[in-house]
Amino acid sequence: MREGYEGTGPGAITPDGCAVDLYARLAVGDEPDVIAGAVPAGAHILELGSGAGRVTRPLLERGFRITAVDESAEMLEKVSALDGRVRTIRSPIEKLDLEERFEVVMLASFLVHNGDVSVRRGMLRACRSHVTDDGCVLIQREGADYHTNLPRERVDPAGYTVRILSAEPVGEGVDEVRAEYVFPDAVWTQTFRARPLTKEQFEQALEEAGLRVDKYLTEDGIWVRAVPVR
Repeated sequence: MREGYEGTGPGAITPDGCAVDLYARLAVGDEPDVIAGAVPAGAHILELGSGAGRVTRPLLERGFRITAVDESAEMLEKVSALDGRVRTIRSPIEKLDLEERFEVVMLASFLVHNGDVSVRRGMLRACRSHVTDDGCVLIQREGADYHTNLPRERVDPAGYTVRILSAEPVGEGVDEVRAEYVFPDAVWTQTFRARPLTKEQFEQALEEAGLRVDKYLTEDGIWVRAVPVR
């Protein structure tokens, strides 16, 4: 496990505390609609941190091509089972070097808030180095009150409950966040480290990587389309 990360519950747990069986069961929200509305139809998307394919599946159904990257072999097995046309690559995002570029690169799941600044920088460098000069990078940010509106819970229409229980400071601007997922037949927990970023800090991090905000795609500013600085 990575330092500060932990997961409990049935099945395999990845180094960042994600339970593979949990992520295979989580329902998708409006993410595919946001993504589809922001990129060219049928684009080839490099999905960084695909997990078990929660967003991959509906994007495939919309006609996109997907190259899915994750550091967990167990997660990628779930992705491969979705559709034999999906290309899967096992690698930490911050160390990815495919020597090819894509029309669209996607960094979802709040990964840009990684508590380790060097890891975040590596992730954003990977985004920049793998996107075409006329392409775009889609990034999912945390909401403004993600670390303060606590505890909170959401009951998903699919019949499970997601609780964000706490976000405790551990130093240098990083919080240790604890989440709980309650299903009728199983309970999973996940503990991870996240760094809150103001809009200005987020845009500065992009600038350091050679990217700039092109458009905030949602009113809450959670989904962002960035483009390479030329």
